[in-house]
Amino acid sequence: MSTPRLQRAVYVVSLFPCWSETFIVREINALIENGVDVRIVSLKRPSEALVQADAATLMDRVRHPRSLARALAGLAAASFRRPAAVLGSLGAILADTWRTPAVCVKSLAAWLRGLEHVRWLREFDPQIIHAHWATYPSTAAWTLGRVLDRPFGFTCHAHDIFVERQLIARKIEDAALAVTISRFNVGWLSARETPLAGSKLKIVHCGVDMAVNHWNADGRTPHSILTVGRLDPIKGFATLIRALGLLRRRGLDFRCRLLGSGPLDAELRRLAREQDVDDRIEFAGAQPQDVVRRWMGEAGLFVLPSEVAEDGNRDGIPVALMEAMATGCPVISTRVSGIPELVEHDATGLLVDERQPEALADAMQRLLEDAELRRRVSHGARGKIEREFDARKEGLRLQQYMEAALDG
Repeated sequence: MSTPRLQRAVYVVSLFPCWSETFIVREINALIENGVDVRIVSLKRPSEALVQADAATLMDRVRHPRSLARALAGLAAASFRRPAAVLGSLGAILADTWRTPAVCVKSLAAWLRGLEHVRWLREFDPQIIHAHWATYPSTAAWTLGRVLDRPFGFTCHAHDIFVERQLIARKIEDAALAVTISRFNVGWLSARETPLAGSKLKIVHCGVDMAVNHWNADGRTPHSILTVGRLDPIKGFATLIRALGLLRRRGLDFRCRLLGSGPLDAELRRLAREQDVDDRIEFAGAQPQDVVRRWMGEAGLFVLPSEVAEDGNRDGIPVALMEAMATGCPVISTRVSGIPELVEHDATGLLVDERQPEALADAMQRLLEDAELRRRVSHGARGKIEREFDARKEGLRLQQYMEAALDG
C-alpha cells in the first residue's frame, strides 16, 4: 500500500469510549487501516460501564482530561505562543453563547479541555484536527486549529444541527473540511445558517462494517420484531408500542425486542401495559455490539419509527437501520430527516409518516405476511448499503476529502 498524504490526524469527541457512537470508531479504524496515525481527544473522562470491543482496541490512542492544573498549564502555554488565537477564540465563544449560560459554561469547558492538550499535540504535529458533532467537540477542534495553525474539520449530524447550533455558520466558514451525513442536512443548513453550506459541506455517510454484519436472508425467527436505539422521544418508540397494540387487537402473533436505555424507560414500560403488549415486548436494555448483530441476524423485521421531537430534534440517518439492512433484515422507518436517502419505499424497505401508529401497524403487518416483499426489499437494502454506506468506502472518501483539504 502506498504511503498516504494524510499520515497524522487528531479526532476530537465528547466522550470516548461511547457505546452509542460506534460509527466514529468505524471511521477511525478505516483511517488507521489506510495508514493514518489517528489520535483521539476526549473532552470527558471515561464514564460508561459498557465498552464496545472495537473501541477498547483504540484506548491507547486516547487522551482524556486530567486535572484543572494541567488544563491551565495548557492554556498558559497556548497563550504564550499564540495569544491572538487564544483570545480570539475565547471572544467568539462568549459572543455566541452568553445568552445561554449553561451552553456558555460548557463551551468554555470544552475550549479549556482542548487547550490542555496543546503541548503533546505540537509534538504529534497533526496534519488535520477533525471533530464529530458541531457542538462542543468542534468548538475545541476549531480552537486547536487556530492555536496550532492546522486545518480544522468537523462532521455534523442531527441534534447539533436541529437543536444546538453553536457557532455553526462560523465553523462552516472557517473549516478546511466541513462534513455532514445527508443531503437533507445540506439543504437545512443552507437555508437556515449560511449559503456557504451548499458549496462547502461534503457528504460522508456513517457506514457499517460489512465484514461483521453478515447477510442472512433465510432462517429468521418468524413474527419477531427488533428495534434498537436510545429510549428518547426522537426514536418514536411510543408510536411503535401503540402500533403493536393495534397488531395484537388484529389478532397477529408477534414478539418484539427493544434494545436500548434512556430517560423514557419507565414511561414506555407503562405504555406497553396500557396497550396490553407488555407480555409481547422484551425491554433488553443496552447491549454489546456483537449481541446487537446476532439479534439483527435473527429478527424477522426491524422497525425504527423516528420522529421530530417538540424541540425540533430528530435522527440524522440512524446507523441501526443501516446495520439491519446490511444483515438482510427487512426494515420499516419514517419520512424524517435523511432517512428516505437510505430507506427507499418499497425498494429497500418501507416508509410511513411519523407519529402514525395505524400506518406503522399496516406496514408491519404487510411485511410480516408477505414473504416475497421481505425478500425483495432485503436484497435491495443490502445492495444500497454496499454501494453507499460501507464504512471502509466512506472512510476512504473522508480521507480523500481530508487530503484535498490539506492541498487547499
